Amino acid sequence: MLTPNASIFMPAVLTLTGIPGLESVQHWIGIPFCVMYFIAVFGNSLILGIIKYEHSLHKPMYIFLAMLGATDIALSTCILPKMLGIFWFHLPEISFAACLLQMWLIHSFQAIESGILLAMALDRYVAICDPLRHATVFSQQLLTHIGVGVTLRAAILIAPSIVLIQCRLKLYRTTVISHTYCEHMAIVKLATEDIRVNKIYGLFVAFSILGFDIIFITLSYVQIFITVFQLPQKEARLKAFNTCIAHICVFLQFYLLAFFSFFTHRFGSHIPPYVHILLSNLYLLVPPFLNPIVYGVKTKQIRDHVLKIFFSKKPS
Repeated sequence: MLTPNASIFMPAVLTLTGIPGLESVQHWIGIPFCVMYFIAVFGNSLILGIIKYEHSLHKPMYIFLAMLGATDIALSTCILPKMLGIFWFHLPEISFAACLLQMWLIHSFQAIESGILLAMALDRYVAICDPLRHATVFSQQLLTHIGVGVTLRAAILIAPSIVLIQCRLKLYRTTVISHTYCEHMAIVKLATEDIRVNKIYGLFVAFSILGFDIIFITLSYVQIFITVFQLPQKEARLKAFNTCIAHICVFLQFYLLAFFSFFTHRFGSHIPPYVHILLSNLYLLVPPFLNPIVYGVKTKQIRDHVLKIFFSKKPS
């Protein structure tokens, strides 16, 4: 409904444009994105199946890896089907309620993934720095509490963003979102009203989740490196490094993409819109795509089971 000043009051439907400036080639861009999605779903599902049915992998490190895989599948599924609908089938419209739901799910799964990466870093810290207490500290009960805790933290901290949009922002200058999915700041910037509270809360959530997690992940790995370098035997140092290298690769690619996307959206006004949108899409699609590859290559137990599945000789 239009108000006298041409603002739109609580629109029922929003329109996602896709990638601004690249509309003519979006159908081609969708091909590698689709391939990445199917590899992400297949790879993470394979890891989940291996961990579920191989009892020797029912250990904290692999249980956290299974949590990460499930989160990756959910995160990429929240974004890619609608994105391909825009790119290939010209279906840009989305209801306002569905847009808010997509926003909440995407940001919640991002926060859950960050929490799982923190738990994995702490698991490696205890395993290397205090190995005798590892089995006692990371009990089945603690693993359950961690899983529930990171999920509740994400859901509870992200939910007020939706409430603030619904309760504070009533008038919108347009219903067109220049993005491939519903992102918090992309929705907020459509409003004609004061959005400072929404922006401040968005920054608070980002730094209270990502900022908190990255600080403690960094401290954990610093302490791990100190402990590893103090080991007397070279073989022991290499073995300890090998158990961490996959985690460090996943940690770096997740947080580097996250912070680059976050800061370019808020402070990179000179950066072309299509660059930011592409980076935002890569931030959500690259980690789910790369994680099973990194862990499949660098984790011997996972690699051995994958090879056994695909290359074991069938009895004649």
